Amino acid sequence: MPRWKALPEDLDPQVREFAGQLRRLVDRSGLSLATVADRTGYSRTSWERYLNGRLLAPRGAIVALAEVTGANHAHLNTMWELTERAWSRAEMRHDMTMEGMRIIQARAALGETEQPSRGHGRSRPSGAVGTAGGPAAGMGDGGRTPSVPVQRGTVPQVPQQPYAWPDQQMDPGPGQPPARRGTGGERRRDRGRRKQLVVAVAAVAVLLAVTGVVLLTGSGGDPDAGKAAAPSPSPTSSAPELPAGVGCSGSDCAGQDPEGMGCGGEYVRTVSSATVGTSVVEVRYSKTCGAAWARISKAATGDTVRISAGGTGQDGTVSAAADTYTPMVAVKRVADIKACATLATGTKGCTGEASG
Repeated sequence: MPRWKALPEDLDPQVREFAGQLRRLVDRSGLSLATVADRTGYSRTSWERYLNGRLLAPRGAIVALAEVTGANHAHLNTMWELTERAWSRAEMRHDMTMEGMRIIQARAALGETEQPSRGHGRSRPSGAVGTAGGPAAGMGDGGRTPSVPVQRGTVPQVPQQPYAWPDQQMDPGPGQPPARRGTGGERRRDRGRRKQLVVAVAAVAVLLAVTGVVLLTGSGGDPDAGKAAAPSPSPTSSAPELPAGVGCSGSDCAGQDPEGMGCGGEYVRTVSSATVGTSVVEVRYSKTCGAAWARISKAATGDTVRISAGGTGQDGTVSAAADTYTPMVAVKRVADIKACATLATGTKGCTGEASG
């Protein structure tokens, strides 16, 4: 009797009950896991995962186990459907937990890297032109030019600043004394300040324009550069699409273990068989994988079995167990497949023509 490992404590109750039911079926049948794997077409490693609650057995494996153990198909199928729903709910809860953790990590990363934006500007020189002895027109009390938000896909515009030229007579308004014109030295100083202010504003405009281009293109270059660098899609492969769990097809299956490649279970059938002495030889064919293999049961140590098709073949030898199977051969015509056994007693025999 197999020594089952303890099921995980956090396992869903429905999944736990189903795994226990599968264990009881295997125990009552008296079969080893190796025999269960061979007769169902699912590997021993897979059955260990199913029976230990680490993986939900597919419906095909459950159908095959019911056939091998003589269990009630309808009852076992109903239990599988309930377990599949419980398994899906558990996976959904796990996915939501992982998603929440990723959101928390992303927020923490953003909180660490985010820095307050700083405005671009230049300190207001004393006596800047605009009003006599006052701040420059269009500038705040802090002496900095107003920051201009950069819009993606647009070139930022620099706000226009109204200036009063030194030779321009300012209209003081009704009831006010006429503004005094500055002296020659004052006018020269004003012109120098205006030049400095114009240079500062131009520098800010250039900086904002470059920033806008970088945000627009994502790389500071040609907006179409990313499109040109994108790799062209690869041509569609002509290889057939295989079901989940199936790992090969046709010539790729030659020499491979049918269990390891997922070609058994619901994807295999016996197309011919023969009795050699007290042993039974079968041709196992998988249309999905386009391959076949031979299986011998009720055999003795030293018995051999061979599968052949289209001029190629694979051999298997019985060791400790009472049955074994060969690696796969690629199959083009089912009628070409033949399995032969040579018993340790010297008795030989082969299967007849396989039916498609």
